[in-house]
Amino acid sequence: MSDPVLSDPVLSVRGLSVEFTTRDGVVRAAQDVTFEVPAGSTLAILGESGSGKSVTAQTVMNLIETPPGRVSAGEILFEGQDLLTMDPAARRTVSAEGIAMVFQDSLSALNPVYTVGGQISELLRVRRGMSRRAAWERAVELMGRVRIPSPAERAKDYPHQFSGGMRQRIMIALAIALEPKVLIADEPTTALDVTVQAQIMDLLVQLQRETGMALILITHDLGVVAEVADQVAVMYAGRIVERGTIFELFERTAHPYTRGLLRSMPRPDRDDDVLWAIPGAPPNLLDLGQGCAFRGRCDAAIDICATERPELRPVGADTGRVSACHRREEVLSGRA
Repeated sequence: MSDPVLSDPVLSVRGLSVEFTTRDGVVRAAQDVTFEVPAGSTLAILGESGSGKSVTAQTVMNLIETPPGRVSAGEILFEGQDLLTMDPAARRTVSAEGIAMVFQDSLSALNPVYTVGGQISELLRVRRGMSRRAAWERAVELMGRVRIPSPAERAKDYPHQFSGGMRQRIMIALAIALEPKVLIADEPTTALDVTVQAQIMDLLVQLQRETGMALILITHDLGVVAEVADQVAVMYAGRIVERGTIFELFERTAHPYTRGLLRSMPRPDRDDDVLWAIPGAPPNLLDLGQGCAFRGRCDAAIDICATERPELRPVGADTGRVSACHRREEVLSGRA
């Protein structure tokens, strides 16, 4: 876990809503998403598949195809400037240089017909105006920085010649090549074995400490979150349902969905023979209906949950911690 210096947020997302027009109707993939990330800190965005995590990240990176997607509301402030109202050319520069992203599928993200060193050096030539030789030397240096063995030789290899973990390191080298102030890592350890997962996360934390960049980690792996995050935003059905520090969410949850995620983790200190799971399935984003989207799977639901959607509100006296639950205080105290 990083130890950030208190500062103004380098990235602030305020009331962001994203929707997609389909043949069946409008899918509200993200609704009223709000968070901020100071320099040097780590925000983990947590939730099941389809909860809106990746859509939020792709919108920040200007990767939502329009149509069918569009931002229907909100602001994305990078160093105080709203990316959504920025000139397209200026926003492309910010998306390429100020904010970088490590994608989930490294094999698909890398070009299979170019060497990895060539792909990194091309980025440096285009964005930094470096000569071919200087860009190649910098590419080799970046590969060494992300712990690729024999980087001068491996820079001449193609993506398919690397293991999954090594390809992810190359993706990180690409992402940090322009020294971004915000790095978004979208499920960076998916499909990697446990040992390699730990190595990748250690690498991200080390790079963050060296550069002071803000890190947004998109994941469903609670173990990873516990090790590296400062703040956590839990998403469900396109909305943030709980947000707070890592200690608050793990020690005393204030939303039944977060509680369910924690209960479903295998733990060596429990004697359970059966792995607990949240019942049911996430709702259809085409028709969320009235009330709380989680009510059909919730063991603490009451009548009002079917008629009134809960808004994010402070929990207890701590205004920095919020939960979208009608019974948040009871969940927090363990009475629900």
